[in-house]
Amino acid sequence: MLDERDKIIIDMLTRDARTPFTEIAKVLGISETAVRKRVKALEEAGVIRQYTIMVDPSKLGYNLVSLTGVDTLPEKIFEVANKLKEFEFVRNVYLTSGDHMIMAEIWAKDGEDLSDIISNKIGKLDGVTKVCPAIILEKLK
Repeated sequence: MLDERDKIIIDMLTRDARTPFTEIAKVLGISETAVRKRVKALEEAGVIRQYTIMVDPSKLGYNLVSLTGVDTLPEKIFEVANKLKEFEFVRNVYLTSGDHMIMAEIWAKDGEDLSDIISNKIGKLDGVTKVCPAIILEKLK
């Protein structure tokens, strides 16, 4: 069970995974050692699974980001999802219960690149029945 201090630690590390434990300790009014023990416990419990960075795709030449719905034949869903994970342009893959069976975050250089990805790469995977891209105009949070 997480207490309020654990929630604050998670919030601070979510905003910046490089937040020094000394800074977290000051906010919580506890020792750095206590923060270190809490973080270790959160890691061991699987609450904190990894530390990562956020990259601005446009700084790497990817000017379009798309959340793309992919529908498949039911028996092909896992096969298609695993193939999507292999593509460099696919940054995240989710199995969903919404309008589409699979949602993929795709980074493309431009509209022509995205069109090629949808038509010639994803659309031609065995078992894919429909591909529905939604271009992200602006990330708000």
